[in-house]
Amino acid sequence: MAIVTPEGYQALDEASVPAHLAALPAIRARLGGRPEVWRVREVGDGNLNLVFLVDGPEGSVCLKQALPYVRLVGESWPLGLERARFEWEALVIEHRLAPGRVPEPLHFDPKLYAIVMERLAPHIIMRRGTIAATVYPRFAEQIAEFLARTLYFTSDLGINAAERKKFLERFSANVELCKITEDLIFTDPYMEHERNRWTSPQLDVAARAIREDLPLKQAVALLKLKFLCEPQALIHGDLHTGSIMVTAEDTRVIDPEFAFLGPIGFDVGKLLGNLLLACASQPGHEIRPGERADYQAWLLATVEEVWNGFERRFLDLWRTRPEGDAFPIAHFVGPDGARALETCRRQYLRRIFVDSLGFAGTSMVRRTLGLAHNADMETIADPDRRAACERRNLALARELILEAERFADIAAVADRARIVLRG
Repeated sequence: MAIVTPEGYQALDEASVPAHLAALPAIRARLGGRPEVWRVREVGDGNLNLVFLVDGPEGSVCLKQALPYVRLVGESWPLGLERARFEWEALVIEHRLAPGRVPEPLHFDPKLYAIVMERLAPHIIMRRGTIAATVYPRFAEQIAEFLARTLYFTSDLGINAAERKKFLERFSANVELCKITEDLIFTDPYMEHERNRWTSPQLDVAARAIREDLPLKQAVALLKLKFLCEPQALIHGDLHTGSIMVTAEDTRVIDPEFAFLGPIGFDVGKLLGNLLLACASQPGHEIRPGERADYQAWLLATVEEVWNGFERRFLDLWRTRPEGDAFPIAHFVGPDGARALETCRRQYLRRIFVDSLGFAGTSMVRRTLGLAHNADMETIADPDRRAACERRNLALARELILEAERFADIAAVADRARIVLRG
């Protein structure tokens, strides 16, 4: 299929990036010096886009450009460029609501579908850190802050209905990336599909069991319906350890191109699922048995801290900033009313918790049996060891999808994960 691009669009490369940035006065001043001395490197290792790091005498920037196809697959899978506009708009909103938790947005080019933003250094993609068993002491509190603020202040709890409907109108056209999520997470792994792949033959039996598991597929279908039909808040849409850059002191969320109005539990759950998958992978990276047990314990403690921190901050915002049209305060006057409203809050968060566990499980399944896998598992060289980790990951994922309601709290999830993931 021929790739058609808008007039004026061209894919940038290391040679053409300096001239493009030199035409932007604020960016040129930020970099300093002459364009011919700027250092440009293309470092994109994701599935969709070009990413350039540009260093000048005075400073640095990151330039991200959408390609008109899925980079992971190639030109046989065309993909619209408009996703860059959705990413830019989401990044601007996230920067306003959670300052310091995303790279600063600097410029958007509507012809080249290119975003210029703050370059993060010495940050690394968090997934690389979990593979290396690196502890990030401030990650849980900072990502919980990001989740609570971005999700609360784009929901009917934190803004009025008219403003939230504007969000819905702006992001409802992000249909292509939503379709990727709908297919790759909720559909393909549970059927025979040419895009699926897994550690074969070691996981052949496990993959077939998933495809034949009707109760599991019923539960996944309901989660897909929730993803399709519940526009609770503006969600990042692809929040995992590959979309987070970290240092020991700082956490930044990147790549919100999948943003749309969706279920709050999807963002929370996808992140929790990736942390649990990272935990499942740790025995495969061990040289000596048990040497990563402490790191697994840190990951599970982080799972608890992320949920607990998110829940606490979300509830605090609801109690102190009830600026949305849902649950009008006038309905809940007096001590009895206050108690009734608090019950509503707890019930609402309980529903998000259950949703999050289900979405966590679907993320764990797709990263094992679907198209795009995680380096956490893929970097385990021995296929037998990798498959053993993946089986445990699938076992926990199935419980989270089918039995989310039975977990009283996040501590119970961590307790179950300690049993299942160590094997």
